[in-house]
Amino acid sequence: MTTRQLVCAFCTILLSFHFAAAAAGAPHEIGGFRLGASINDYNVINNHNVLHQVVVDETGGFRKGVIYYGDCARPGEIVKIKLKFKDSSSEFYRQILERYTKKFGKPYKFTGGTFGIVRAWKWEFTDKDNNRITLTLQHNLKNMDENIGNMIKLSMPDRIEAERKCFNAARSKHRQPHPAEQAPPDWERLIPR
Repeated sequence: MTTRQLVCAFCTILLSFHFAAAAAGAPHEIGGFRLGASINDYNVINNHNVLHQVVVDETGGFRKGVIYYGDCARPGEIVKIKLKFKDSSSEFYRQILERYTKKFGKPYKFTGGTFGIVRAWKWEFTDKDNNRITLTLQHNLKNMDENIGNMIKLSMPDRIEAERKCFNAARSKHRQPHPAEQAPPDWERLIPR
């Protein structure tokens, strides 16, 4: 065996120990929840949320979307619509932004990222019934934490806030103070393991 082959074999052995140690130290758990575990193993999950969601598939020029509706202040009323356009290209975004600007005027503000990875323009309106309406047109092809592609978001922020307040008020009536809330931090639960 040559010196080069011995060095390669030695490095392979060292790397296999390193990768085995790294794999053994990979975090899988935080806050008492473990990746790969069944959600049914946890009885602390609260299935109630401020808003309910319905996922919609292909409709018109949209590939998919999510419709949000209330369940407390105004049960069943749609308060937010997020739809993803079928065309996810930058050129389509430029064209649709131009058409929105022509129809609604200049956007209220830019709400995208500072580096231009996510481009989003927002308009604000007040309808004839004095409801505040927001419209956001977003383009994203790189940030995996955001929806990829072109998307429109249309919402009634005051109605969403009313749902949140109603939900929290109803929840606080039934909520018992948890003793752990006054305890010092449980560092074992706060650091992934």
